[in-house]
Amino acid sequence: EYGLKPDPDGIDTDLRDIEQSYFTRGGGFFVLEGADGRIIATCALYPVDEATCELRKMYIRPEHRGKGYGKRLLEEALSRARRMGFRTMTLETATVLKEAIALYRSYGFKAYESTYLCWRCDQAYMLKL
Repeated sequence: EYGLKPDPDGIDTDLRDIEQSYFTRGGGFFVLEGADGRIIATCALYPVDEATCELRKMYIRPEHRGKGYGKRLLEEALSRARRMGFRTMTLETATVLKEAIALYRSYGFKAYESTYLCWRCDQAYMLKL
């Protein structure tokens, strides 16, 4: 709905092997399931280095938006990142994701100049944990 297409052969190849892409590297991948067992939302922590992780794959199914799930996921991601020993969290996003950007900013994320942005993102944010 935002015009951001999946890229299974590019920046989304990490989804082919979540264990290797996240857990083996020292990160995490989290899902929020509904009562029926269907996935409502996801987010991931991708280790950039010992001190920094990147928040990735934060998605909420359209029919479940506006119910506080984004806030719950972000709080869990921040808590886990701190427990895992990360001191900084970064993320990339796109201008069209206005609600997500408002959420990130409400938690203290600040825009910064990233040395690299994936093709579907035009903004980067950082938070000191």
